[in-house]
Formats: sequence, C-alpha cells, structure tokens
Amino acid sequence: MAVGWAQDGAVQEQIDANVADAVKRVREQMQSGESLTHCEECDEPIPEARRKAISGVRLCIACQQEAEKERASTSLYNRRGSKDSQLK
Repeated sequence: MAVGWAQDGAVQEQIDANVADAVKRVREQMQSGESLTHCEECDEPIPEARRKAISGVRLCIACQQEAEKERASTSLYNRRGSKDSQLK
C-alpha cells in the first residue's frame, strides 16, 4: 500500500539503497596487500599485532582514529534525514 505520494515499495527501496551505499563505501575503504611497519602519516611504528590483524594497514591507531573522525564529519548526504518528506 502506498503512503501519500510514494509508490508501493518505496520505503523498502530507500532502505535497500542506504544499505547498498554503505556496503560500497566500506568496500572502497578496505585496504589490502602488505601492511606498513611505520605509519605513513606520523612515521610511528605500527604494532605487529595490528599489522597481523588488518591486512594492508597504513596508519597507526591514533592516525586511523583521526582519519575516521574526519571521514565521519564529511559524510555524504544523509537520506534518512529527508525520508519522511520524500515519502509523503
């Protein structure tokens, strides 16, 4: 059953699109290959346990946390914020 101006299945299509976008972003951010022994940002040694746990690691924990903060603050358009206005 459609709600307002939305077509049947519009809510599920919106959910599927959000999930697909999130999976695509994560796959693009995944690293592969051999891990570095020193951080490419600050040149601090990367602990061996981290190098073994994450293949292709390039940053130390502190620099990785900072990069994730920056990435979160510059995230893409949030579809969920406008979902109600689009579906009604």
